[in-house]
Amino acid sequence: MSAIISSVAYQPDAAADAREILAYLLDVPRSWPATHAPNVVSKDVYSRALMAAEKRAHGAPIQYCAGLAAFRNLTLEVDGRVLIPRPETEMLVEEVLSRVNTGVAFDICTGSGAIALALATEGKFDSVIATDISSDALQVAEANKRKYTATLAAPVEFVEGSALAPIGERRANVIVSNPPYIAFSELFTLDESVRDWEPSVALLAGDNGMAVIADIVATAPDYIEDGGLLALEVDTRRAALVAELAAANGRYRDISILPDLTGRDRFVFARKAY
Repeated sequence: MSAIISSVAYQPDAAADAREILAYLLDVPRSWPATHAPNVVSKDVYSRALMAAEKRAHGAPIQYCAGLAAFRNLTLEVDGRVLIPRPETEMLVEEVLSRVNTGVAFDICTGSGAIALALATEGKFDSVIATDISSDALQVAEANKRKYTATLAAPVEFVEGSALAPIGERRANVIVSNPPYIAFSELFTLDESVRDWEPSVALLAGDNGMAVIADIVATAPDYIEDGGLLALEVDTRRAALVAELAAANGRYRDISILPDLTGRDRFVFARKAY
């Protein structure tokens, strides 16, 4: 593993990076590479790890280097066409499943398909429909669906288009979304590992970061069954504004804001009024 470590030597913790890369490639716990000899790693994996380490040396996120990212019970394929799924979004899925886990679910701005596939593997839904404006992102999502076809408890359909527009006349019991919510003016406040590597179409939105969210809040009642749930991951600085939009809409009830694991307001939930 020393060659892999040397390839990422400029990073603050090269050894940890090397172990994490190997763990992703081998689909084992992160502690595994530290307790096993390098000669148990195949030449193919070793070669892929070296290539990944070279990408890491140029600052690429580890998940892009390995081409894989952990999300709940899934290990998803990821690259520069999609956001790297994060623990906050895992929590969003957990909160949704505790509220609604049957019927039909829509995942808006699906990216890698993380939310849709987690709902389809962990929930008891009849079907899951996911949309994204990026055809490139949907290629990644489809690859991840193929990977987990045998374990899906519900069929998953990916549809290209903006927000809810491609859904047509179908209705859901829950609409979930982790949409773009960073203002264009805030791009250079992001960590360079995000700013320089993750797709801007999945990060940035007009109207001070509110354009996509405002569209979803405005149109979601047309697509949710009475009493159905809207669940959004939002910018912590604008959670209250999102809740105010839902209240002003007049077609929601039981509007609430929940914090993420760091205690910052991150999620907005609302039910469609009867």
